[in-house]
Amino acid sequence: MSEYAIAADGLTKVFKTRGGLVTAVSELTLHVQPGETFGLIGPDGAGKTTATRVILGLLRRSGGHSSILGYDSMRDTYAIRERVGYIAQQFALPADLTVMENMQFFAHVQGVSPRQQKQRIPDLLAFAGLGEFTERLAGRLSGGMKKKLALACSLVHEPQVVLLDEPTLGVDPVSRREFWHLLGKLRAEKGLTILVCTPYMDEAERCNRVGLMVNGRFIAYDTPKAIKRQVNGRLLEFTPSDTPNTLALLQNPSRLGVDGILEVQTYGAMLHLFVDDPALRVPQLTAALSAQGITLDGLREIEPRMEEAFISLIRRQEEERVDGKRLSVVGTA
Repeated sequence: MSEYAIAADGLTKVFKTRGGLVTAVSELTLHVQPGETFGLIGPDGAGKTTATRVILGLLRRSGGHSSILGYDSMRDTYAIRERVGYIAQQFALPADLTVMENMQFFAHVQGVSPRQQKQRIPDLLAFAGLGEFTERLAGRLSGGMKKKLALACSLVHEPQVVLLDEPTLGVDPVSRREFWHLLGKLRAEKGLTILVCTPYMDEAERCNRVGLMVNGRFIAYDTPKAIKRQVNGRLLEFTPSDTPNTLALLQNPSRLGVDGILEVQTYGAMLHLFVDDPALRVPQLTAALSAQGITLDGLREIEPRMEEAFISLIRRQEEERVDGKRLSVVGTA
């Protein structure tokens, strides 16, 4: 038995298309500990879903190795499916079945006996907050309730590992929070290993470790706290009176005559600015922009979040790619 719940070493997946070969996952290495929540984080098209499907054995790998609980993804697919719960990105519950009928259907597919169903299903529905909705058709559930029912269905055979592909996509913030609360309870109470794919940077904060994926590769692999420490400089937040003009000036700081400006990111009308020394640069920045007729509202220093870190690391990768270098991965697998 492997010491890792999920493992991939040099994992590669190449697709043949009419336009030629496309590498969706390139030499990916990750090791997930038992009881850990690991996040595959990245934008659409980064390779998260493909990597998950290869690890699960739904797609053939083109190179490298992958396993779950020591079972090879290509050779031991039946053993894996007996021990793993999976919610696909387009997971569809039969809309014309009730909540209870959906649970019974998925239990039957997973080979759960009627006696085990009588014990497990009520407990899972209570856990997911669906105990009062057993007779409601799945098609009439809210988006958040559908996600929780999908989670309950994926747990009916008592898996040791759960793989979730963008499970909260398209649901409201409150439902997302409730879903992650359920995941936290699963990990705390059952020691479940969870691998989750998500484009939401705030969800990365809830994981023990994350891998930030871009173009089929990790550009960072570590704890959220450690990854945020890799961002250069310290972060200022403010809303300028003229956002477009301020952004143009900060992107060409020589026009302002202010040194130490490392990077600027936009958040609607608000700007996030990385500088080398806030105590030195804030007075200079305020004076230089004031001379341009621009005032700053709510200027303060804040701690970088995963979102700022991810944007910064992507930009760094692009800069190194242009320079003909390959970005080294932050952290180790």
